[in-house]
Amino acid sequence: MPLTVIYAARYRIDIGLHVFPTDKYRLVRERLSSVDIVEPAPATWEQLALVHTAEYLDKLRAGTLTPEDLAQLELPWSVELVEGFRLMVGGTITAATLAVGTQRPQNAQSQSFFAGLASSAFNVVCHIGGGLHHAFPNHGEGFCVFNDVAVATRVLQSQGLERIAVVDLDVHHGNGTAFIFESDARVFTFSMHQQHNYPMWKPRGTLDIGLADGTHDATYLAKLSEALPRVMAHRPECVFYLAGADPYEDDQLGGLRLTKEGLRRRDELVIGAVCAAGIPLVIVLAGGYARRVEDTVAIHCATITEAGGA
Repeated sequence: MPLTVIYAARYRIDIGLHVFPTDKYRLVRERLSSVDIVEPAPATWEQLALVHTAEYLDKLRAGTLTPEDLAQLELPWSVELVEGFRLMVGGTITAATLAVGTQRPQNAQSQSFFAGLASSAFNVVCHIGGGLHHAFPNHGEGFCVFNDVAVATRVLQSQGLERIAVVDLDVHHGNGTAFIFESDARVFTFSMHQQHNYPMWKPRGTLDIGLADGTHDATYLAKLSEALPRVMAHRPECVFYLAGADPYEDDQLGGLRLTKEGLRRRDELVIGAVCAAGIPLVIVLAGGYARRVEDTVAIHCATITEAGGA
């Protein structure tokens, strides 16, 4: 059965010479075969307002971010930037609603595949994009304009889902996500990250595991294996998995020492635990800044391949 993947060509955004390779999304898509691609619609401004403040959204629309705002975001403002990230939030919303069965695809490449499904939910949906976990309600930071997982979570809650879990395995702490849901007991936020790395302020999530510099495969996988039962004990109705490629040993913005095989085993643990429990799973790519972009692309593709075997 082909894997459902969300993607849009407009995720590639011209941000000049930058450590964030927005072209990775196109490169991942080109390497994938035997997947059904669903192109999303942009998140509406009303959906974005489920998380973000009116003042911040007005600044983005009008291009009136202050120099301080832009320094915190670490991206140059443009209409293309705002619309590209609004589309990416729409991609995570689409992935989530497909996974839990509250939406049916309209523009997939293989309509016969969807017509033949007996179930209304796809269980595992991958998004070539997303994982913008540093965005707060009133500002963006760390290359994250909007917090896509938070917006998608609020959309699912508006549709009647009660319990959501976020498994954030980017090398950086999911500070925006933790802050947004700190007083919402329905959302279990789990972040396992390099402790002495960006961001400096790490709001407390439900479960935070800060790893020492240079942590390698064996220690990482052992701590993850211990943590996942705590996530599953929350009895989530949907899980968002931020499968960052930046714990990789040759990442420019990370200081962990995971190998590609270690990252594949990480994915296997998370996907296996969620699927064994029969819980809808949404996988978003999050960060990846390897010195060779081919390494980042290979890690992301391996995640999606692992999901396809679930």
